[in-house]
Amino acid sequence: MSLKNKKVLVTGGSGFVGSNLVKKLINELQANVTVLDDLFTGNKDFLAGLNCSFVQGTVEDADLVNGLVKEAEIVFHLAARNIIVSNANPREDLSVNVGGTFNVLEACKINGIERVVYSSTASVYGNPKTLPIPEDAPKEFLSFYSASKFSGEVYAQTFYEVFNVPVAVVRYSNVYGFNQLPQNPYCGVIGKFIDRSLKAEPVLIHGDGEQTRDYTFVSDAVEATVQAAINPRAIGQVYNIGTGVETSVKHLAETIIELSGGKSVIEYVDKRDIDNIRKRYLNIDKIRHELKFSPFTRIENGLKDTIDWYKKYANGK
Repeated sequence: MSLKNKKVLVTGGSGFVGSNLVKKLINELQANVTVLDDLFTGNKDFLAGLNCSFVQGTVEDADLVNGLVKEAEIVFHLAARNIIVSNANPREDLSVNVGGTFNVLEACKINGIERVVYSSTASVYGNPKTLPIPEDAPKEFLSFYSASKFSGEVYAQTFYEVFNVPVAVVRYSNVYGFNQLPQNPYCGVIGKFIDRSLKAEPVLIHGDGEQTRDYTFVSDAVEATVQAAINPRAIGQVYNIGTGVETSVKHLAETIIELSGGKSVIEYVDKRDIDNIRKRYLNIDKIRHELKFSPFTRIENGLKDTIDWYKKYANGK
């Protein structure tokens, strides 16, 4: 399926991953894009120069969601409260991540949407028993965010089974890259490390730095998300989106410091309440085999590109 001239709705489209997805949909795939975002963590500046329609609003508004989905053919549902906000305010997490997702899925059912892609998270695996982690690994919920995002997956699967809504689920693993601003208090660790490194300030690691993650460059995450929207095999399926490569936080910090000029030092500080997963990296065999997708960005190359982008963005401000 081609997305050229398709009417596409992206919820959370001015956020970090969402804005990169919108850019690809418009500039490379020539889709007609509408963005719905409440700007809680999104940044409308990321859509500057892109020929898209922007609606400021929340997925909690069922009537608004239905009206926008009615005008669309394809829906990418990325709008969510993130892990830090979710733990601080579980009720808001429930309302946005579960209630909002239900609104999107219901609207897709009512309006006969061609495909909806729901963006979930590798956080649903908790502390895994097996590495790398396959999609069918046991789930463990160590944060309200992981609980709410998996609830969204369950609703997506149920809408598919009961109403035949053509939905695909993608589970992102520690996405980083362009448009991840450290000034945003909910920014991921890579953006924060880059910011402090470029300022020659100490890079702060929570814990001992030996915890590992599967860091995924945003361009790879976006390409995988698009494949979930256009490949007929993706309907009713769940896919890990990662690299299959394990990287420690300490190695990550050391690499960023080196690429940024080498003037910062590492300082170790206390763990946070969300720092409860020791090791995590994903098995991506399923998406390789079924959707013919493989990530193409090594961590060192992705970090270099991200640092270069941040330098240009910071200088532009």
